Amino acid sequence: MASLSLLHSFPIHKHRLQFHQSPVTSRRSVFIISCSSPTFDPVPATGTNGSPPELIVSKNRRQADENIRDEARRHHSTTKTTFSAKYVPFHAGPDSTESYSLDEIVYRSRSGGLLDVQHDMEALKKFDGAYWRELFDSRVGKTTWPYGSGVWSKKEWVLPEIDPDDIVSAFEGNSNLFWAERFGKQFLGMDDLWVKHCGISHTGSFKDLGMTVLVSQVNRLRKLKRPVVGVGCASTGDTSAALSAYCAAAGIPSIVFLPANKISIAQLVQPIANGAFVLSIDTDFDGCMKLIREVTSELPIYLANSLNSLRLEGQKTAAIEILQQFDWEVPDWVIVPGGNLGNIYAFYKGFKMCQELGLVDRIPRLVCAQAANANPLYLYYKSGWNDFQPVKANSTFASAIQIGDPVSIDRAVYALKNSNGIVEEATEEELMDAMSLADSTGMFICPHTGVALNALIKLRNSGVIGPRDRTVVVSTAHGLKFTQSKVDYHSNAIPDMACRYANPPVQVKADFGCVMDVLKKFLENKTPKTEVGK
Repeated sequence: MASLSLLHSFPIHKHRLQFHQSPVTSRRSVFIISCSSPTFDPVPATGTNGSPPELIVSKNRRQADENIRDEARRHHSTTKTTFSAKYVPFHAGPDSTESYSLDEIVYRSRSGGLLDVQHDMEALKKFDGAYWRELFDSRVGKTTWPYGSGVWSKKEWVLPEIDPDDIVSAFEGNSNLFWAERFGKQFLGMDDLWVKHCGISHTGSFKDLGMTVLVSQVNRLRKLKRPVVGVGCASTGDTSAALSAYCAAAGIPSIVFLPANKISIAQLVQPIANGAFVLSIDTDFDGCMKLIREVTSELPIYLANSLNSLRLEGQKTAAIEILQQFDWEVPDWVIVPGGNLGNIYAFYKGFKMCQELGLVDRIPRLVCAQAANANPLYLYYKSGWNDFQPVKANSTFASAIQIGDPVSIDRAVYALKNSNGIVEEATEEELMDAMSLADSTGMFICPHTGVALNALIKLRNSGVIGPRDRTVVVSTAHGLKFTQSKVDYHSNAIPDMACRYANPPVQVKADFGCVMDVLKKFLENKTPKTEVGK
């Protein structure tokens, strides 16, 4: 349970302020709260016996010559960091002593395995679940640096020791949780279907959530004079967009390896516009990934791909955000598109931390949805987890998950096994049809979300997901990044695809009579049929 003397480290919103005192603590405190921003910084003062904490509140605007970062710098100088985190080998046993500071430049364990960011859970558990819920809720919608970000509003669970002055943020996160009322009712017979629009973000994808964390840590490393000149990544589009934007904001050089002719123009132009050094390489993502790993081992370029576990710390906050948006009620299912497979583990980690720290009492079942043209996890799942084999990824409209040898395969399997999870796949026609159906109900989603929606359709049709199950589909990128695929679909221009829900424009002569004829026919088809005589 939280000790009152530690609460001064965190801003608490006055309207939701609650105090959770340890049952073994009998000393009482008076809190003097001075507010120079929309959040509060409680400071313990001398208490009297027998009465609850007294709140003395003074409200002051930020100083005229002070911006929000200056304000954070002033407040941070008076607080002490209570929490910590470190790198450890992923899924290490209890006897493992291998660990690394987050200030070290390391991507693999000594055995060559993945690393994970491990938080000091005992320190976090000194505060009860109700405290963390209130703290996180108090920061939503604020402009206080850095807590206005959906990621950094959970700073204590992300990078607890970083100075707010080193953080690079676009106030990412806090994305829309959309009630997909018409899609759910009309096509699935569901009343409680939701779409988490992570693509409504600074660069148009969920990758912003992880990149703010990684680039912030790089910013810190450079200030510590570590040998980091720039940051590099291999990308199928969205990672490079996020990396280049956050590096540009911090004035850090970014280097991007892209597979030639395999990403959309909208995705390609983002790193170019943000000043990244872009290499278009005649290979696929897996080939780019191999090259960037070799390059970063030889040059002072920090690796930004999800092999680097820092990004997952930011991405896990989307899971916490879902719980927050449901007023800390746990959905039954969460469906996530999967390519390199870091995101499914990030969602698991976010949900699991909330359970372990008492914010919720269970976690949802997870579904990872893959394109059939790049489905190594699905094949592994169907084999009973007995035989993992990388595949040669074929071309897919869901280009960001066109990955045949995913880096985070072990993380994904761990997450799915520990959440009673499922893996599904979608063919190209299935994912494009699902995308079109969703768009016809008012959404405008990416092909990757079409993969996830098709997985939902299959699980709903088979009865695995029930009509009353609260289900969240994670939309990973904005549909505007993939307009060409939509144009091709609605133009019936995709070979060997029926495009059943295509809605092409009708060509009409500039003549009033012709226009009237076409409109009358359209309206007749849309008018509800009624029985004769009624």
